[in-house]
Amino acid sequence: MTDTLTAGTVDLAVEHGVATVTFNRPQARNAMTWGMYQELSRLCQSFQADANIRAVVFRGAGGRAFVGGTDIEQFIPFRTGDDGVAYEAQIEACIDLLCALPMPTVALIEGWAVGGGLAIATACDFRLATPGSQLGVPIAKTLGNCLSVANVARLSTALGHQRVKRMLMLAEMIGAEEALACGYLHQLAAPEDIVEATNALVQRLTALAPVTQQVSKQALNRLVKHSAPEAEDLIRQAYGSEDFHEGVNAFVAKRKPIWKGL
Repeated sequence: MTDTLTAGTVDLAVEHGVATVTFNRPQARNAMTWGMYQELSRLCQSFQADANIRAVVFRGAGGRAFVGGTDIEQFIPFRTGDDGVAYEAQIEACIDLLCALPMPTVALIEGWAVGGGLAIATACDFRLATPGSQLGVPIAKTLGNCLSVANVARLSTALGHQRVKRMLMLAEMIGAEEALACGYLHQLAAPEDIVEATNALVQRLTALAPVTQQVSKQALNRLVKHSAPEAEDLIRQAYGSEDFHEGVNAFVAKRKPIWKGL
């Protein structure tokens, strides 16, 4: 089980009006624990109230991953579909706070951006990545759960409907070159250059009209929300399934899951 020594942190540094948020759990590919999600939510709330913050950069520690999803051990206590509904509501509240930030947000991706990590990156306004980065939601291979409809809508808007089907139904990972070609990534940069490239983009963003940026991004966010109907029944079905519990148990036992479709 995750203990206090391995639970990870979400760290903040602010310089010249630019906040850098670092997901700091490199020994686990920065996989998110409940505490890390809560700290991310708290930071987003603080940014909402701070007019001195002109842009926010999100990145992972260690250079090998942005965020490798939610720590699967967090799902061990789940017993019913209602646990899944509560979890997805918690994650959605966090992602919604990130989407609602009035200032531009940039995801700096080095390596893996998976599951909840891909949701966080997709909630940002712009994304840069190193050439070897991999993006995906391979839950059809690992857990047998699902995403909220709101997160599916964000992914579909940013990546394209059929590409998201490949991610969700075939458990495919998308490489950085494909993500750049479809417009999901703003830019690719070598590992030694990506911080400089991110800083250059942030300088461009902070030189432009903040109110125009704010209302434009929120207009786009409202369009995405409008396309995402309530779907608790789907979440309850997935998290209440035998397959979901099999996925969690198989992960803990370090074996392949045996899917039954139940």
